[in-house]
Amino acid sequence: VQLQASGGGLVQAGDSLRLSCAASGRTFSTYAMGWFRQAPGKEREFVAAISWTGSTYYADSVKGRFTISRDNAKNTVYLQMNSLKPEDTAVYYCAAGRSGISRSLVDYTYWGQGTLVTVSS
Repeated sequence: VQLQASGGGLVQAGDSLRLSCAASGRTFSTYAMGWFRQAPGKEREFVAAISWTGSTYYADSVKGRFTISRDNAKNTVYLQMNSLKPEDTAVYYCAAGRSGISRSLVDYTYWGQGTLVTVSS
């Protein structure tokens, strides 16, 4: 599976942004998908995940503001980010794994290249 993340950019606090992650391969629908982020000088952290059945799981820091979804017909997973805050600034990565919905990096086998989101105050 190859993953291509896109949709990052520079926005102001309070704005919205939608990230997309396009996957190659015919087995996309069987993978759990996750979004992670890494801010400068910090470790990569979990943001949101969605199972192949559509169950979702969010980090407390984004719950109520971010929404993860997937379109298996388009082999794409999305991250809708609303009410963005400066602390959301990071490189966002999408990932695919077969261990089920998880917040652990080690449960994801395939990673995209990342897309930068910068939120100004």
